[in-house]
Amino acid sequence: MMSEGSSLTPGGHFTYFITIFLMMMGLFIVIARGNLIKKLVGLGIFQTSVYLLYIAPGKLVGGTAPILSDAFTVYSNPLPHVLILTAIVVGVATLALGLALVVRIREAYGTVEEDDILSLDAPAPRSQED
Repeated sequence: MMSEGSSLTPGGHFTYFITIFLMMMGLFIVIARGNLIKKLVGLGIFQTSVYLLYIAPGKLVGGTAPILSDAFTVYSNPLPHVLILTAIVVGVATLALGLALVVRIREAYGTVEEDDILSLDAPAPRSQED
């Protein structure tokens, strides 16, 4: 039996539904698209869903910053927010590196489409001389 404080309504878990939607959308873009820029956008969307997954449970309704005082009894945990700030910095650096690699690939192959790059990079078929 569920307690009265817990709810399984869609509104009660709205952030989790949004997180799952963003995660599946980002994963779909990475898998289904052949353009390298679009793949990086998909990775960015996927990273954003992970940020949301960690941030959402970190905030308590009525919670305050963890400064000890007799006036407050409910505190929000600041650790998820600090970890996400670090993850955002790493994500931006990873995206910048990915974009730099895409620029170099574009210079080398003249395209950013994965299928075109693979066909240009494939070895030429050998002719059979008897």
